[in-house]
Amino acid sequence: MTIEADISAAPLQGDELRTQYGALCWRAAGDGIEVLLITSRDTGRWVIPKGWPIKGLPPEASAAREAWEEAGVEGQADPHCIGLYSYDKGLGVAPGPRVFVPCVVAVYPLHVEGLAQRFPEVKQRRRKWFAPRKAARKVAEPELRALLAGLEDRSSATLIPGA
Repeated sequence: MTIEADISAAPLQGDELRTQYGALCWRAAGDGIEVLLITSRDTGRWVIPKGWPIKGLPPEASAAREAWEEAGVEGQADPHCIGLYSYDKGLGVAPGPRVFVPCVVAVYPLHVEGLAQRFPEVKQRRRKWFAPRKAARKVAEPELRALLAGLEDRSSATLIPGA
């Protein structure tokens, strides 16, 4: 499943749904995997790296770019979307009013080959590895929680569709 629309630059119209691409950053750990969560810049909640589509890049490459900028992740994203989740994105800067826009995030698995010590948002976020079930308990979005919890019994060989 791939979502191709680049609607990030479109003007907001009411409750129009917006698309983002997210990276499920993972590494092999024992008989299973661990996933990397980062904190959001505004609230400090645990999230996965995600962002707006980047013109000229396929969805998985947009997700990989966000993982680099937000978490210093080095690795290759798989082009197969492994799930979707929705949330309301807060836009606007304090002390002004915040507008909340409904977003759907297409999630792409990204096998982490390395973590840089220096990356664009290093001073704005924390990053931490979790077992999938624990990661699921840390995130606020119910659909992302279900996606993460469903990874608990998967090995690294079964995370990527077609592997």
